[in-house]
Amino acid sequence: METAVAYGAMKAGRVPFDPVAFFTHPRTILRLLSWVFSIVVFSCIVNEGYINIGSERLLCVFNKNAHACNYGMTVGVACFLGSICFLILDVYFPSMSNLKDRKRVVLFDLIFSGVASFLWFVGFCFLANQWQATSPDELPLAQGSDAARAIITFCFFSILSWAVLTLSALRRYLTGSNTNLFTWQHLDLPPSNARATPYPIPNGGTIVTTNPYQATPFTETLDPQKLTQHRQVAPAF
Repeated sequence: METAVAYGAMKAGRVPFDPVAFFTHPRTILRLLSWVFSIVVFSCIVNEGYINIGSERLLCVFNKNAHACNYGMTVGVACFLGSICFLILDVYFPSMSNLKDRKRVVLFDLIFSGVASFLWFVGFCFLANQWQATSPDELPLAQGSDAARAIITFCFFSILSWAVLTLSALRRYLTGSNTNLFTWQHLDLPPSNARATPYPIPNGGTIVTTNPYQATPFTETLDPQKLTQHRQVAPAF
């Protein structure tokens, strides 16, 4: 009996790639949403995250803290590239026939998604704190305020999307790591009425694997007294 799936996908060569099924899969939708969220974050920082207040030096809208803008941009670009990478891996994942390769991909997905969710959480707390500490006087005409709010909002959305991807990868890893799933279940069990065949040994005899002491069905138990009574006595001459 063969298993239907291995690490969350059908076995290689069984089902051809279906673009409609792939792009409507919940995991693919979450990856696309995470990809869009990361684009929004780092594009808002690049376009409106820095302002010029009476000098040639650009200052970050988050309390003039350059580390806040650098952190958001770095995490956004890393998750943008990671989403693309995992989308490509998801396309080729069903065609991987080696279970070790599938295990590495799922494990890498689990680690990356967990780290990304944690980094987005840290970024959300850090940027929200810096935005709260920003004085309205530091932003004349509310420059960059809409971009700052959008960055914080999509950081929060990124936490949720990457957290769900982490749980999905964990479920796939635990399912695929079950040893009973890939060791003995693919073997056909012998029929219950199969008879063991003897095999020869060097001295010319045979060894039978059946139990020679098994009682024959419907055997009658003989009473020794009955045997004595019905025993015929030989005539004496």
